[in-house]
Amino acid sequence: MKKSLLILFSLMLILLSACGKETADKASGSNGKLQKVSLMLDWYPNAVHSFLFAAEEKGYFKEQGLDVDIQMPADTNDPLRLVAADKIDMAISYQPEVLVARGENIPVQSIAALVRHPLNQLMVAADSPIQSPKDLAGKSIGYPTIPLDEAIIQTMVKADGGDEKKVKMVDVGWDLIPAMATKKIDALIGGYINHEKLLLEKEGHPIRTLNPADYGVPDYYELVLVASEKGLKEKNDVYKKFIAAITKGQKFVADHPEEGLSILMKHEDKTSPLEEDIETKSLEILLPLMDAKEKPFGYQDPETWEKAAQWLKTTKMINQEVNAKDAFINF
Repeated sequence: MKKSLLILFSLMLILLSACGKETADKASGSNGKLQKVSLMLDWYPNAVHSFLFAAEEKGYFKEQGLDVDIQMPADTNDPLRLVAADKIDMAISYQPEVLVARGENIPVQSIAALVRHPLNQLMVAADSPIQSPKDLAGKSIGYPTIPLDEAIIQTMVKADGGDEKKVKMVDVGWDLIPAMATKKIDALIGGYINHEKLLLEKEGHPIRTLNPADYGVPDYYELVLVASEKGLKEKNDVYKKFIAAITKGQKFVADHPEEGLSILMKHEDKTSPLEEDIETKSLEILLPLMDAKEKPFGYQDPETWEKAAQWLKTTKMINQEVNAKDAFINF
């Protein structure tokens, strides 16, 4: 009897082991192999990417059968361009850029809204006489020669009752912080509230910000996750799995911000080292702006896309009609 029970128990263990292996194989694909997926960041690794590295370290990608290659762009224009060319599977980009691309018949789609509100805000010194956008008349505004920044300033000034033609835009390249710190300019656009503002204040230059969404600019998604239409048709299930994994990654970071940040710090790029105090404050700013509230992480509101498309058309950032509904997909 004991021998029979022992044999039965052994058989049960074998069956359970086989079931566990079968479940793992299903998650990882046939033969337990992980499917390789490539993702390009918008910039060097920083606090906004914490959810990705958390998903990697905690095994959430692996649970979905994915082996994700997270890459840093050599140029800020690379992510969207390489996705469109199907050289990489996904990239982090900007909602306005996706709409501009579609206006040029480039077949890319956003698959998730990562940062749901503008990080790029008008910055002035804390003691500046500039209190609202109309006060920019006759003033110099530094920016990195990005047309979108010009459209933001023109909209803000006009919405505030000022004369946008009297504003002087000054190309400072990417020397945003030195230009502001040395008072070479009166105001700055193109800097982020979770980065340039924090660094300026750390260097002893208190900053006030004016949110474009308060002055006629749509409350657009700053960062979105983008794929090509071709990729979405061919590997739709892969993108669903990826979204499931990063959703868990974002929840982990929101629940454990200190550990999420410590994971990020392991992945800093040597050419762009991170300052832990800055990234800590950055994550505090970002988490509420990444929260979709009652909706799942990454959810995209059709109205947000429609308003952004209309604004870009009005400001001549796009020259043809763009169907906003075709620019994104919710999983």
